[in-house]
Amino acid sequence: MECQFKEGPVLHIVVVGFHHKKGCQVEFSYPPIIPGTAHDSNTLPEEWKYLPFLALPDGAHNYQEDTVYFHLPPLDEHMKCVYGVSCYRQIDAKALKVREADVTRETVQKSVCVLSRMPQFGLIQAKLQLITHAYFEEKDFSQISILKELYDHMNNSLSSTALEGSQIFLGLSARDLILHFKHKVLILFKLILLEKKILFYVTPVKKLVETLMTILSLFPGMIEHGLADSSHYQTRKSVSEDFSPPEIISADEESLSISVTDITDTLKEFECKYDISNQTEQSETINTTQDALQLQPPKRSSPESSESEWETLEPQMLDEPESSAKKANSDHSEKFDADSGLPITVQPQSATGQGTLMQGLVSGLQEDQYGLPLAIFTKGYLCLPYMALQQHHLLSDVSVRGFVAGATNILFRQQRHLSDAVVDVDEARIQIHDPELRKILYLSTADLRFADYLVKHVTENKEDVFLDGTGWEGGDEWIRAQFGLYVHSLLSSTLQQDHERLLLDYGAAFTSAWRVTHNYRLWKSNKHPAMTDITPGHPFQGQYSVADVKIRLSHSMQNSERGKKIGNAVMTTSRSVVQTGKAVGQSVGGALTVAKSTMSSWFSMLAPPTTAVNAPPQSTE
Repeated sequence: MECQFKEGPVLHIVVVGFHHKKGCQVEFSYPPIIPGTAHDSNTLPEEWKYLPFLALPDGAHNYQEDTVYFHLPPLDEHMKCVYGVSCYRQIDAKALKVREADVTRETVQKSVCVLSRMPQFGLIQAKLQLITHAYFEEKDFSQISILKELYDHMNNSLSSTALEGSQIFLGLSARDLILHFKHKVLILFKLILLEKKILFYVTPVKKLVETLMTILSLFPGMIEHGLADSSHYQTRKSVSEDFSPPEIISADEESLSISVTDITDTLKEFECKYDISNQTEQSETINTTQDALQLQPPKRSSPESSESEWETLEPQMLDEPESSAKKANSDHSEKFDADSGLPITVQPQSATGQGTLMQGLVSGLQEDQYGLPLAIFTKGYLCLPYMALQQHHLLSDVSVRGFVAGATNILFRQQRHLSDAVVDVDEARIQIHDPELRKILYLSTADLRFADYLVKHVTENKEDVFLDGTGWEGGDEWIRAQFGLYVHSLLSSTLQQDHERLLLDYGAAFTSAWRVTHNYRLWKSNKHPAMTDITPGHPFQGQYSVADVKIRLSHSMQNSERGKKIGNAVMTTSRSVVQTGKAVGQSVGGALTVAKSTMSSWFSMLAPPTTAVNAPPQSTE
């Protein structure tokens, strides 16, 4: 399809409504999504057929209003990821001044949506929320002039320069994230670095998408320039037949049971077609090493799914003669790519940029002088802040090698074998299915120091009314700066001659798995002379101390099963003491015995902290 959009940052203003017979559908778009059609056309290009279900999320009727961030694939080779922000509301039908004939239900559900070229989620949401409120206050949805004014206003007020300022993080509170997840934020950070299949789960959608995008904001340059290829997937033509829109949106018992059947049939068909029937729930634990090595999606037989659109570079092709900058820093020339024997698959790019940001010769992303953002969301690794149930098949699609996705429907969470980790946002719990992956993500002593440093600074300043996330120490920008330092130091450490010793502080198992990921091999294949200015080594490296023991104990007590048992035993003893006034009696004695037994068993499992890799895996439950 020929791209005929204007050059402004906003592509379309769209209204999506729920029709009692047709289900979710686009009711208005300005300009028309398909050039030449009417503003009220329901027709959508094949690539955007999930738009109605993304803008008007599943279960929306349970909330008076909600906000959705979502990504759409490009319509042609000239476009990149399209960023969607949707504000949902519902109103009593009897309150309408003009009630159209097709309004047969007691409530009217609609979403006003902005489709943009730039990931300015928070800024767009702030403006869109006001306009959506005004649009509903009219109580006459035929009054569309306010939507056209919104389109013109946003194209005049939004600019690419806003990507470089703090406005890009509006609504993404890193402080709240640290306060809620604490040290587990670092585990999530490492999971994404390893390009694993990560599913976030919570309702309503606003809480889901803000949590997911806030974690991504900890990666330097990721929100601004790292998501351009994050939605490149191919839609499946049979999906619209597999899922009936009215049944999905109503979310009653009958529709859910039908949806489960459809999904089960789809998965069976997938297993038969690709002969993976042995990968059922019985064998959910995946060999992490094999998973890390299998970076390229399996080749498919259909013409449209071939990999002819990608260019595969062998490691030796990337080991070019050293540039003068590289020669000046010859100690930084460890060839991990050649050692791994893995090809690097990239999108061919020829454009180069200006200033501190340049077009990555390998990744195709706009990179800074340190090669950031890392090319995590490329080559079939998707970022989908919100996934509609109709997109469920993407989790098992062979062209999708991994994802960071958000969902509110319980069906996503029940399909455990389709993800490596499920993040329960409400409970701040990370469920990692593979024991080997849990070992890889075990936080080293230096990592625990780093996480404890963040938590302490954020907690100590949480009552500061003047901070409110905008100050420096303990504020949002400060937190992102700390993670920026962590990434820079990690990358610099891999370039050193004695890198193995330096990388122990990050976890030997983790760094071994990370160095065979797509994002690291692309970064390593290019020259980044500015990295010579970065001090290698973990920011919190150093000798063990009593404070480290306390951090380790606290961490294990809160997050290991044995630690939880100790806590429960102590709580039982404490309650008994309060009730009786003294620790006597059978119940108290039993509690003390349980506590003593559990503590002895737990301490016996603690290995000497010689290296991070020898320590027992922590539970993130």
